[in-house]
Amino acid sequence: MSFSINNKCIGCYACIAVCPNQAIYRNDSADKPFAIHTKRCDECASFWHEPQCVSICPVEEAIVDRANHPLNPLGSLSPPPQTGAV
Repeated sequence: MSFSINNKCIGCYACIAVCPNQAIYRNDSADKPFAIHTKRCDECASFWHEPQCVSICPVEEAIVDRANHPLNPLGSLSPPPQTGAV
């Protein structure tokens, strides 16, 4: 099990602070600010019911699973559109 962080990451450091396995690290040699150590990441299964990096990430589609599916899909962090006159 392991996730990965893609180039949509904005480098806010929020995920580093909450990872119980210290699996997320600064990735200075690539086009993405952070990476996930595949052998350390157990998707928080040892500690939580949901992955902490996914729950705190403020960017949609920045963290993906092995099949490259975003864990915060487009629209999942956005509020519903306002309708009607205010």
